[in-house]
Amino acid sequence: MPETKSEPKTKSPLQRYSQQFLEHLEIERNRSSLTLRNYDHYLQRFIRFCQDQGVTDPKDIDQELIRSYRLYLNRMAAKDDKHLKIITQNYHLIALRSFFKYLAKRDIKTMAAEKIELPKTPSRQVEFLATEDVEKLIKTTEEEKHAQTRARDKAILEFLFSSGLRVSELVSLRKENLNLKTGEFTVRGKGDKLRLVFLSPRAIRSLTDYFKLRKDNSRALFMRHDEKDSVEKQIKTLDDKLPGLTARTVQRLIKKYALLAGITKKISPHTLRHSFATDLLANGADIRAVQELLGHASISTTQIYTHLTNRRLKDIYDKFHNKKTE
Repeated sequence: MPETKSEPKTKSPLQRYSQQFLEHLEIERNRSSLTLRNYDHYLQRFIRFCQDQGVTDPKDIDQELIRSYRLYLNRMAAKDDKHLKIITQNYHLIALRSFFKYLAKRDIKTMAAEKIELPKTPSRQVEFLATEDVEKLIKTTEEEKHAQTRARDKAILEFLFSSGLRVSELVSLRKENLNLKTGEFTVRGKGDKLRLVFLSPRAIRSLTDYFKLRKDNSRALFMRHDEKDSVEKQIKTLDDKLPGLTARTVQRLIKKYALLAGITKKISPHTLRHSFATDLLANGADIRAVQELLGHASISTTQIYTHLTNRRLKDIYDKFHNKKTE
């Protein structure tokens, strides 16, 4: 007899509502695919935990279940056998609170979202480069032998430090997005929000030099170059549909130049974003302006930089500390 396909199992109320919640985020809240994927991951973990406890309906979720779930998260080992970081546990709980708020709006009985308190997270340690290290990093691109790659890599580093862009924002840009005459352009960042971005004269010069060396018709702002390409490959690189660099490639090239420059810190494209922010604040920029330039939704996110650039505290220290020894 031919094998018959088994009927799919009926979804539990929790599974159905979580799927509807994700569709709500996608359609009505216009959340990104990455956000949807993360929320799905967090909620599926919670639903599996609930099923193990014999709970399949939102109305049966109570504070004791949530307490047990928080213990489960806190004791759960990650892939490297370390416990989940507090901030990762928070992501799970934030997704859960958002899910409960959605259920409440639909008059579906469950525990109140406000009863889930987030654990206090330790202050973030921000890694950034001093101006001289940024200069050293950029200068090290001169060691690249291939002219197009050398010009591209210098332009990427200048661009990131000049604009404070996230690497995902950088690789999504196309040449037509930029206005090199004004040094201004608009980028679509997290939460699908638009913000104004500026480029320094140095970054504009580096980009101009890079574009002069390019012979392709690709719309990509930055792309791969290889002087050993065959004639067939060279013809293909003239294609206007040829994709640009990936975020992973940008991460690798920054790591390469950091090693060549002798920079011992573990740096990434985001390190240059941090360096951009600290440089602005250290030179007296208003924190609200820096918030807008970075595209932070909350000022509290930008405030992680202020303890690194507090000039007032340094002035007080110099003025009052140990004056008798001078």
